[in-house]
Amino acid sequence: MTAAITAMITAVVGVLGTLLAPVFVQRLTVRQRAEETRLADERRKFEELRTQYTAMNRASRQFHTLLKDALHRIRDDVYTEQERNQLEEARLDHRDRYAEAQMIVPERILQASRDLNRVLAAGDAVVKRLDRGVPRDGENVERAMEDLKAADPCLDTMRQLMRRDLGVTD
Repeated sequence: MTAAITAMITAVVGVLGTLLAPVFVQRLTVRQRAEETRLADERRKFEELRTQYTAMNRASRQFHTLLKDALHRIRDDVYTEQERNQLEEARLDHRDRYAEAQMIVPERILQASRDLNRVLAAGDAVVKRLDRGVPRDGENVERAMEDLKAADPCLDTMRQLMRRDLGVTD
């Protein structure tokens, strides 16, 4: 190779490098932005799920607690309109959180919530019948309290599944 050919090859490589550098930089920038967008989407979805799980857990536990309180107050004959309203608000909040969750949470979480809902809905129905003085055969406060204890393992299972789904390990 002669010096002229070497110089020409060097010049061509230099010009190509100069022309292609912005293309490489732009491709790298596009990849970085795509990765940043993907990470931001994952973080947003995680936060949305965590917020939903927290709301579901809180609403379920509040509804459960107010059902137990209602049974104690009915037994003691001190159940008031204010407490009826609180229980109804908790029931509606629980229902709304579940409806929201149906759109974003995995099926295993929904199944755990369904299992819990069955116990809570049955407890709510009994509380309402006892409060109105029209219990079914065998329904009484003591039995309702015992039946409502079935919610405890359901609450624990739902919470454990949610924590596992969020990556929380013990």
